[in-house]
Parts: sequence; structure tokens; C-alpha cells
Amino acid sequence: MFTFQEILETIKMVQEENLDIRTITMGISLRDCADPNPAAARQKIYDKITRLARDLVKTGEKIEQEYGLPIVNKRISVTPIALVAESSRVDHYVDFAETLDDAAAAVGVNYIGGFSTLVHKGFTKADKALINSIPEALSRTSRVCSSVNVATTRAGINMDAVYLMGQIIKKTAEKTADRDGIGCAKLVVFANVPEDNPFMAGAFHGIGEPECVINVGVSGPGVVKKAVDTVKGADFGTLAETVKKTTFKITRMGELVGRTAARMLGVPFGIVDISLAPTPAIGDSVADILESMGLERCGTHGTTAALALLNDAVKKGGAMASSYVGGLSGAFIPVSEDAGMIRAAEAGALTLDKLEAMTCVCSVGLDMIAVPGDTTAETIAAIIADEAAIGMINKKTTAVRLIPAVSKKVGDYVEFGGLLGRAPVIPVKPYSASDFVRRGGRIPAPIQSLTN
Repeated sequence: MFTFQEILETIKMVQEENLDIRTITMGISLRDCADPNPAAARQKIYDKITRLARDLVKTGEKIEQEYGLPIVNKRISVTPIALVAESSRVDHYVDFAETLDDAAAAVGVNYIGGFSTLVHKGFTKADKALINSIPEALSRTSRVCSSVNVATTRAGINMDAVYLMGQIIKKTAEKTADRDGIGCAKLVVFANVPEDNPFMAGAFHGIGEPECVINVGVSGPGVVKKAVDTVKGADFGTLAETVKKTTFKITRMGELVGRTAARMLGVPFGIVDISLAPTPAIGDSVADILESMGLERCGTHGTTAALALLNDAVKKGGAMASSYVGGLSGAFIPVSEDAGMIRAAEAGALTLDKLEAMTCVCSVGLDMIAVPGDTTAETIAAIIADEAAIGMINKKTTAVRLIPAVSKKVGDYVEFGGLLGRAPVIPVKPYSASDFVRRGGRIPAPIQSLTN
């Protein structure tokens, strides 16, 4: 039960502090859709998605009206398509991506995730077919999101996959150059990928998940910033406690919405992802939270420590509020989607090196970052390798979502609009890592993987 005071607090959070439920994501298993006939497999996929998700958007809208709490996105995640399409024995999977896009359009969701594969230890023929299909698939669809897991703490880093993804990201940027490389905004490379993530572009329905499930992603950077503003000058213990208590309230809202949606749709409730997911809107920025802690500009010395405190307090508050916290759960730092991050990058305070350091202590990784169009595939692969190494050694999820801005240079912008926002093109190192990333094979798993 919610008290009258909690209800008033929630109304204020929604009206004045940009509180929203960022997404309700329906996970759907497509394992039973595999078929040697690719046309039959695609028809099964379309039929199953449209049957199970036909009321998802309507349910989200009904909950919005009932609780007065905005639900920004309604999304779907599916079994990695490389697993489903494998038995069809075709050389490319673009048609499967178009089927996903058609199904997503039919039920009215914003995005569908799962044009994905897991290659942290090696490739099957299906894995390579899917990866090589990514540039064309993302150029020909509008709702499909793609992800590739190239590393885990237990397996190490598949450097063949890392090098290949550097090339794929470049090709995807070129295929969608007329739209500022938006295909790359729908493509993420992971280490230690979670299988219940409701956020795009990395959402897919893991093989250990049920037939169908509802996962929820909450947001609330604006709410946390307002709370931090109330304890200016207080010690770090007080600051952490304030963030923790605020996240507790946000998480309760998220679980309420998730369980309500699951009940109305007749499927199990999965997890609530408590990540602070910013938007380009003023007052909805993770960078603003860090600056409210006492930093003149996000990216200056002390930023990593501030982000570590924030991320830890968010996790503790969420874990107190729900027994089913999952996904990524922490603080996101996507440059193009965060007005404060954009300001910091424009001022030169936030560099690629500093962002990499920040990923050691936050939820994901180098996210929605535009780099010059002439950045080589080898340099992109080296950036992925660095980020995967952070995830592998620290037993955490890391990811890379880079946009090589075709024909653009440092200081130019890519413009996507909506939640994807806009990003200044920032520099990369001018020195080559080509000989390193071309070595091939796997970087072995670290000693901390031997936990049995």
C-alpha cells in the first residue's frame, strides 16, 4: 500500500522532476519458431510476436491513465535470432530482421531487440551470417535493434569477433550515412551481457528466460538531482543515503507498473531495471546529478568517484525496494541522450578517455558516442577491446555503442532527435592499434574466472 504522502511525492516527481517508466519490455521466446524452411520460420516468428504482444501497447496506455505515470516506450525483446534462424541454413538474415520490423510495427511498439548473437568464445555459421547481415538489416528497418556479445569473464575476449565488429560498425555507419549513421545507434557490442535487459539497443530474451515475460526499465535522473540538491555541502554518507532513499521510491513505482502490466497481460513479471536513463530533456541528466554533487563540469577530476557513489547508491536503493532487480541497473552515461554530457563534451571536459574511466564504475559503457567518420575499423575494434577488458576483469557488463560520423570531423554533430538526441563528434587517438587487433584468437579469461 502507498501512503498519501508517497502519492503526493510521486505526483511531484512526474510533474516537476521528469519521473517516468522508461520502458515496459515484453520478452518473447522464439525457440519454437525454428524451421528448416526460412519462410516458414519467419511466419512463425511474426505470428507469435503479434499474438503475444498484441495488447502490450494498449496495456501500457491503460496503466498510464490509471496511475498518471508516463510510460515512454513499449518494447519487445526476442530470442537471439542467430539461434532461431540457424536451422534455416540461409547465408544472410536480413529477411528475418524485416520480419521482426513488420511484427513490431503491427503491434505498435517503439523497438524490438534480439537481432543478436553470443560469440564470446567463437562463431557458428549462423553467428557469422547474422553479424554480416547487420549493416543491411539495420539500414532497411526502423525498429530493429542488434547486439553482439564478444566477451565474458569466464571465457575471455573473442578478438576475432572484436575485429569483425569494428568492420561491421563502419559498414553500418556507411549504410545509414544519409541519416547520420543511425544504424549504429541501434547496434551495441557487449561484454558479460545480461539476458533480461529491458533497455535498447541491447535487449534480447535469454535462453534461460520463460516463454514470455514482462521486464521494466525505470528512470529518474531528474528526481535524483532534486534530492541531491537538498543536501548540498553534506558529507558523502548523507549524500549516498539520500540517493539510496530516492532510488527506493523510484524502484517501487517501477515494480508496481511491471507487476500490473504482467497481471493484465497474463504473463510472469521478470525484473525491474533501476538504471538512471537520461534523456536530452533539460533536467533529466546524469551529468547534472554529478555536477550537483560539487563538480564544476562533468568530466573533471573527481567525476569517476562521484559516479561510483551514485551507481552504488542506486543499486542499494533498488535492492532494498525489490527482490527482482535485474538487467543493467545503475547509471547510464550515453553522451547523445544526456544534455549535461553533451555540454561537457562540447566544453572539452568529457573525452573518450574519461568516459572509458567512468565505465569502470557505472552500468554499461561507451554509449552513443560520435567519432570522426575517418576513424578506422581497427581503431573501433581497439576501443571495443578496451571496454571488453574492463568488463572481463571487473566481472561487470560493459558495452560500446559508437557512431562513426561519415564525412564529419571533430566539432561537427550527429542529429537523431527524440530520445537518441544529438552528439558532438569527439576525437580518438591518432595512433594505430592495427597490428594488435589483427592478431586473432582469444584473450584468455582472467584468473578471477576460476571460481568453482
